[in-house]
Amino acid sequence: MPPVHAGEPTIERELETHRRALTGYCYRMLGSGSEAEDAVQETMVRAWRNADALQEPAALKAWLYRIASNVCFDMLQTPQRRATPMDMGPASAADASLGDALDSWVQPIADARVLPADGAAGGDPAAIAAGRETLRLAFVAALQHLPPKQRAVLILREVLRWQASEVAELLDTSVASVNSALQRARATLEELDLDAAGGVSSVVDGDAEQQNLLARYVDAFERYDMTELVALLQRDAAFSMPPFPLWVQGHDDIVTFMTTTGAKCEGSKLVPTSANGGPAVGIYNPREDGTFAPWAIVVVETSGGKISGLHHFIYPELFPYFGLPERLEADLA
Repeated sequence: MPPVHAGEPTIERELETHRRALTGYCYRMLGSGSEAEDAVQETMVRAWRNADALQEPAALKAWLYRIASNVCFDMLQTPQRRATPMDMGPASAADASLGDALDSWVQPIADARVLPADGAAGGDPAAIAAGRETLRLAFVAALQHLPPKQRAVLILREVLRWQASEVAELLDTSVASVNSALQRARATLEELDLDAAGGVSSVVDGDAEQQNLLARYVDAFERYDMTELVALLQRDAAFSMPPFPLWVQGHDDIVTFMTTTGAKCEGSKLVPTSANGGPAVGIYNPREDGTFAPWAIVVVETSGGKISGLHHFIYPELFPYFGLPERLEADLA
């Protein structure tokens, strides 16, 4: 799209006001932050090219979601389903092989790409909190079990709170078909037992509590203090490392892994960020020249005042996407 100049009431400026919300929708549909960004960009390009077809400016939002839905449906034609390691089988022993790297995992999303900016006007706090919860990894992974149109219906109706008639118009179907699809989608999610899997919960830690817990985790990790780290974890906390399928669970196996296979992380530096509606960190591993190199984005899940999940996404290429530096200098780390 051409550049937008300040003061010009252009279609591009109108489109941009919907980018974050569209990115959240596409992320829940696709399970990948980078794919969601691609889908939204394609949506914006298609909308700009066909702007003359939009006769009612008030219909822009619905029109954009129609385009975004079709883009996602096209991208979801592959039969491969994104998942989390916890979704693929029981926990492994801490001394098990990492396994072969795979590219079919649900990947994280930077909160800055999908949530309202700090201080943004408007917004129902309850709706914002619910929006954060529906970005959780377990919930996004559960959505991937649904056929694409059921997935779209559930997100539009249950997450974005569209009316059944609005969804029916967007998807070119009937209200009865929308209600039937929603019923089937709900039944599938109920079978998956999201509460047991650490998904959407009615009891959510507050921001201050999460940030305090994150600060204690950063301190314990940088000192590699396993006693303090264990004190922060729920007893059944999960620890995963996409793109590898291995995941471990519980105090003993997490500590065993971190002091054996994962021992290379001792001496690392952590930079706080936020992802999937909650706290996260970027881990930088030490290098021989004294600098620290990006290693993994860790989504830190919390519940009941403790850490319930540590999910290490070993994709250094994600660091710029999260606004994190490409490396840390020794004197600044």
